[in-house]
Amino acid sequence: MIKNEKNPRPLFVYSAIAMAMMGGVSVNAVAQDEELEKVERIQVTGSRIRSAEAMSSAPIQVVDSSAIDASGSLNIQDLLLENPAFGTPAISRTNSNFNTSSAGVATVDLRNLGSNRTLVLVNGRRYVAGVPGSSAVDLNTIPSQFIERVEIMTGGASSVYGSDAVAGVVNFVLKDDFEGIEFEGQYGESKEGDDQSRQFSVTSGFSGLDDKGKVMFHLGYSDQGGVFARDRSRSSVDQIAQIAFENSETGQASDIFEAVRPFFSSFPPQGRFDAGDTRFTYNSNNVLQDSFSTNGGDGVEANGFNRNGVRALAIPTERYLFASNGSYDITDKHTFFFEGTYASTSTQSELEPFPFASDDIYANGRVPIEFLVNDELLRNAFVPDEIYNAATDTDGDGLRDIFFAKRLSDIGNRGARAERDTFRLAVGFQGEINDSWFYDTYYVYGKTKEAQLSSGLVNVQSFRRGLEAVIDSQDLDNDGITNEAICLDATARSFNCAPVNIFGFNSMSQSAIDFVRAPSMLSTSVEQEIIGGNITGDLFELPAGMVGIAAGFEYREEFSRSEFDALQQAGLNAGNAIPATEGEFDVTEYYVEANIPVLESVTMNAAIRLSDYSTVGNTESWNVGVDWEVTEDLRLRATRARSTRAPNINELFSPPSQTFPSGLNDPCVGVSSTGDGALGDACRADVGIANNIATNGEFTLNQSDLQGISGFNRGNPDLKEEVGDSVTVGVVFTPESLISGLDITIDYFDIEVTDAIVSTPRQFILSQCYGGGDDSFCNFITRRSAAAGNNSAGSLEFIDSGVSNSGGLGTEGVDLTLTYSRDIGPGQFRTRLAYTYLIDGYTIPLPGADKDEFAGEVGSSEHKANWNFGYKYNDFDFNWSLTFIGDAAFDDQFLNSFDNIPAGSVGVGSVTYHDVQASYHITDSIELYAGANNLFDKEPPRIISGVTGSDTGAETDAGTYDPIGRTVYVGFRSKF
Repeated sequence: MIKNEKNPRPLFVYSAIAMAMMGGVSVNAVAQDEELEKVERIQVTGSRIRSAEAMSSAPIQVVDSSAIDASGSLNIQDLLLENPAFGTPAISRTNSNFNTSSAGVATVDLRNLGSNRTLVLVNGRRYVAGVPGSSAVDLNTIPSQFIERVEIMTGGASSVYGSDAVAGVVNFVLKDDFEGIEFEGQYGESKEGDDQSRQFSVTSGFSGLDDKGKVMFHLGYSDQGGVFARDRSRSSVDQIAQIAFENSETGQASDIFEAVRPFFSSFPPQGRFDAGDTRFTYNSNNVLQDSFSTNGGDGVEANGFNRNGVRALAIPTERYLFASNGSYDITDKHTFFFEGTYASTSTQSELEPFPFASDDIYANGRVPIEFLVNDELLRNAFVPDEIYNAATDTDGDGLRDIFFAKRLSDIGNRGARAERDTFRLAVGFQGEINDSWFYDTYYVYGKTKEAQLSSGLVNVQSFRRGLEAVIDSQDLDNDGITNEAICLDATARSFNCAPVNIFGFNSMSQSAIDFVRAPSMLSTSVEQEIIGGNITGDLFELPAGMVGIAAGFEYREEFSRSEFDALQQAGLNAGNAIPATEGEFDVTEYYVEANIPVLESVTMNAAIRLSDYSTVGNTESWNVGVDWEVTEDLRLRATRARSTRAPNINELFSPPSQTFPSGLNDPCVGVSSTGDGALGDACRADVGIANNIATNGEFTLNQSDLQGISGFNRGNPDLKEEVGDSVTVGVVFTPESLISGLDITIDYFDIEVTDAIVSTPRQFILSQCYGGGDDSFCNFITRRSAAAGNNSAGSLEFIDSGVSNSGGLGTEGVDLTLTYSRDIGPGQFRTRLAYTYLIDGYTIPLPGADKDEFAGEVGSSEHKANWNFGYKYNDFDFNWSLTFIGDAAFDDQFLNSFDNIPAGSVGVGSVTYHDVQASYHITDSIELYAGANNLFDKEPPRIISGVTGSDTGAETDAGTYDPIGRTVYVGFRSKF
């Protein structure tokens, strides 16, 4: 954070600060203003020491308000992701449609080390999390139009800011020096006519009380419309990669890009029924037939369901935002300040109706279609004669039964409407103790709460009672013999049980729908409370200058609760079984930091922070840096830091929560009764696999097996803190005498995290269990011992995973930034380049395990860059931005599961996106602008379902690449 000692900051201070951040130039311009009575002292992100010559030994990049305006971004996340220092976000509106919670949240991830290792600050202070159980901040709650600048510092900063700053810090500095009123409005949409966006905001500020007080406020509204997979040709039809369809270790590289299309779901709305040896369904005219073809072909009608016809690519997001800040000078040297933020966000996810089957209701997967009642055999009230006559007794109870699978279209699409409210208030005092010592104290309270209502689910127990329906030929309900369908169970009838008809399209009555429908409800709450204080000043003077020092303390409490309704927690609404998660912790921290001028041109800085957590006990963080001004044009800088991150509430306290992972490859596919070495022996040791091989000659899987893998994620109360060691070494070149206006920075970074808190990858679990030499991992795997319903014997039913302090995590690379501006012709030209070369990136799943390299893989390209060009002439301004994402390989764990595809050998090509904006001031106070994002409508790389990295329904990595296409927008700004 950059912070002034006194009241409003002059514009030239901002300019000098920006140069110091981006080019590493010391801020001397402040001292040169003859009207200033004293030297301005400012504070730079990464340090709490105020200095008249603010220089950082760690690399810092700045995104200012003009860049935000030129982007046309409604959400600041979209703009930040163009910076190559950021990795693929864990959550965005384009990659979270299938999340059971937090869909549509906007997070950031520096260096692809995880959102929990990126610390987000507002005005240099922590901000309440937007994702329950974590430290991840929802950027939806920070109004883009109220941001003065964003300061991005990469590398460990825990010694200054505390836990979570392992990868770095993103500090949002809000506007606080504005008088007047400003209006802004914007409308946009994609070339397909969707992704319609609207934004309107008003910002105002004024001073009073003899100029002792000032207040600013911002009101904003934005609405981003939805985008659906069906409206993009690449994703309009359900498909799967040929290599995943074959699911064989002998797959070829070309099979990754070949799609089996259509690859519909075998859970159709009309139902699929296995009776005896015959499979029945209904055709598109709702006529019963004794055959079923999921995908059709050769003149045969497809009976399956196209899930991509319903799935959302981008989640509709609506926001109401309020922000305010102000200060009052109690005396000339002491000031009271406050910051307030309130955000109300609504999101709506949408996906296909629930795939429901017999084994969701009955343990053995068999649905009785006849019942012995008062010594009379009664049949199901709705079962067609053909199905009834073909059915047999398969469970030995003497009564006919069937298996069914049905998409619950009668209940409606699944989806979740979430209402999130975030409130944050910071108050405090700041001022001078004397001319060289300053202080600030603060109290921060933040709360995020969420109410989510999920649709498309049913009460499994009610469905069973309604499914067991007969024709009342015995006056079972004591209401006379009506020969109408009633529920067999008397207790269920007392609760208004309605008979359920599963046979055919639109088969369920409204009363049956109302009886079985069970919307899921989620309530979450995150609370953060902070008390802290800092003191900074000049300690003593050395021959080269004053020794600056800062010291302070912070006490912080964090609480989080996430609780679904009772049915969801028990898994009795046919959805994921997700128990409640609740936990809290507190931490007390002390730090001291020093800035030491060793020589006139060499400055060292050092900091240490001691923390005491209620969960993991004592931790220690520190950093040491040096800044050397070799010449007026050349500076060298280096930092060595140790950061710590304590486990968050989810990682510590989360009970087993059900999930449905995708992109997994079963290593046992293709194994026969002999051969395949250790892999074959391990596979054949499973009873279900052995039964499958005995039946088919080799282990084979069907479509339902590929789509039906589940598992449980769980926390670990025995976790300890993780430790990150980082090194940054850089050079700052500002050849003012040679090329005026040019600034170049080159920084090498290396971050290594030991005892990293990570979930064990499920593909790693499979590879270790089967031929990997560690059969203890087999304890996390559950296979079906015999065929059950849709699923084959030996197919994967559950693969569980949990968090642990793994072997490690790391990344290494080089950042290059270049800025240049000069007068060309009648106007001013400007350009800025940010480029990152990723040398290495890896995770180590468990101690002693080999590195799982992610550098150069999808989402972590070796080469990424953003290059902006601008030209301003009088009242006209034009900006062109290019975002480059280099070629990338597919996940090596995925590729290693195939014999013929070496890791790193197959991937996707590079992508360049072009964004443009032009603006014109029609008067001094009114500006009109228009722009386009993804100007040339660049399609995202093809990453087909079944391949690791593909987001469900998008047929690409929708967090890394643009799944929407070209969007255009127009807007205005008016300042008075």
